[in-house]
Formats: sequence, C-alpha cells, structure tokens
Amino acid sequence: MDKANPILEVRDLHVSFKMYAGEVQAVRGVSFTLNKGEVLAIVGESGCGKSVTAQTIMRLVPTPPSFIKSGSILFDGKHEITKLTERQMEHVRGNEMGMVFQDPMTSLNPTMTIGAQITEGIRKHEKVGKAEANERAIELLKLVGMSNPDERVHQYPHELSGGMRQRVMIAVALACKPKLLIADEPTTALDVTIQAQIIDLMRDIQEKTGTAIILITHDLGVVAEMAQRVVVMYAGRVVEQGTLDQIFYEPRHPYTWGLLRSVPRLDSDTQKDLASIPGTPPDLFAPPKGCAFAARCPYAMKICHEDPEHFKISEGHTAACWLNHPDAPQVDIPVEIGGKAHG
Repeated sequence: MDKANPILEVRDLHVSFKMYAGEVQAVRGVSFTLNKGEVLAIVGESGCGKSVTAQTIMRLVPTPPSFIKSGSILFDGKHEITKLTERQMEHVRGNEMGMVFQDPMTSLNPTMTIGAQITEGIRKHEKVGKAEANERAIELLKLVGMSNPDERVHQYPHELSGGMRQRVMIAVALACKPKLLIADEPTTALDVTIQAQIIDLMRDIQEKTGTAIILITHDLGVVAEMAQRVVVMYAGRVVEQGTLDQIFYEPRHPYTWGLLRSVPRLDSDTQKDLASIPGTPPDLFAPPKGCAFAARCPYAMKICHEDPEHFKISEGHTAACWLNHPDAPQVDIPVEIGGKAHG
C-alpha cells in the first residue's frame, strides 16, 4: 500500500438529481482518499449515497437528471474526473478503472458470448488481434476461477449460474488491468456459499494484481473479510472513517454503533442485544439542518442542529459527531468490544 501516492482523492463532492418535484441532494460533501493497493469499504443503509458516489467516480450516473454541483475527483494524480469529456472518460473507464455491478444478469449483454464481452474492452483499449484477445479472455476466466474457460468463452450469460456470471463480470472489469476496481454490492444477489467464494476470489485477485478496490456494501461481514479502511455514509455524507479496527473496535458515531449492533455475533450466547436503528433516513429533497442522524439518535443534543465538524479521534480516524467535542457529555458506547462494553 502506497500512502504517499494515493490512486484516488475525492474532495468535497456534491452530486444532485434534478427531479420534477425539486433537487435531490444525493451526495453532500463527500471526501476520502484511496491508496494504491488498498481495499476501502463504503458502508451505509440503502439511499445513503454510496452507489451514487461510486458511479460518479466512473461518470456512469445519467446526466441529466444528475449533475456534479461541486467538488474534485482526482484519479492517479493526473485525471480530474469532474472535468473530463465523455470521450476522455471512455479512455479512463475500462482501461484504468473497472466496475463490478450488483446484478450481473442486467449488466451482461444477453446477445453476446462471454468471450466477446471480455474481449470487447481489450480490443478497444489495446492494439491486439482477435486471437490474442481471445487467449487473454481465457486467461482471465482462469484467473477468476472459472471451470473449462475455453468452453465458457463461447457460452451466453443465460447458460451460466449467478455465481459464474459474477465471475464473468469480475473478468470483464479486470480485462485491461485497471488500477482501480469498484465493486458495487458484488455479492448481494448471490446465496451465502457463493458470496464467500466471490469474496475469497476478489481478495485473491487484489493480492495477485495489487489493484486498489472500492467496495460498496451494507454487509459488515463482507467489510470485515476484505477491507483495510472503512467510510461510513449517512444521508449523502461521510459520518465516520478510519481503519477497519478503528471502525469495528473504536467506533465514535452513534450511526456506526447502530450498524454494528444490528449484526449478529457468533461469540455471543444470546442475540437479545441485536437491535435495529429506529426511524428512517431523511428525505434528501430537503435534508435537515445540522446532523442528519439527529432525529434517530438517542444521544441528540441541541447543538446537533448545527453541522458537526469532523473530529479527529486518532491518526486517520474521524467522526462527524458532537459527542466527540471536549465539552460534550460522556456516554458509554453500546457496542461489545472484546466481550466488554466500551465506554
């Protein structure tokens, strides 16, 4: 991991959608850095803005109705993604960035063979002939653990299982050896056994290729298996970020506490402490002033109606919550850490 030379820097990104009823502020000032060779997880409930953030990095969100209001996305120290034309973006997309989507059945072309879909990007971005591109496709299918790859290249998506289709999606994303791979809920549509295989596969590929990965998910189990750092999003904003251990063992935002409490623990004799977060996320047509989580937070104070700063907890660990202010009342963190309550 090369901390001195980040592959991606997102700074104060604002993305909205113009709708008939008004403006939906989907992403509201998101900032984070991804280092080379690192796996960064972006977590949060549905509708928190994590997928819009990822698709904006790839410039895949339809424009209109979406538009980037402000902010910067600097890729590989040279590409300002927000300023690139669509033609320039076509060179970056697929060639230097790859994406694995949530549902491979809607992402793969049903009229094209698996081989044709893998070789399409290779032939577009690299000067190679059909035979060489086809050999590369077979090698990629081997890399993603596909059985009989020389036969699979001639098959169509409907002839494969869900797990196989997701492996094909990963092969397509890796075809041009991208520096960044974005995986948007890559295991959601799969059963538990196949999920585990896909997680193992992605971790293995990351170790072999050194590709940096952004993992978009609401599944904290997947995060624990793969990520080195975590960004927690709520209502279009980053509310906490830090290393995996900092987020899992020293969380400092009530929303993060709620996410962790809603996950079953195998080391607990009873699941009586398993809890949901009451209430619903706010309407992003008109986001509330101050902390968007205040209406659902049992620790809310008057000052929560003002925007909290991102308090530095420790090196690389920040949380946007007034409870971290030196003058705030002390509260016990309701998350079991090492079998004990952490206060």
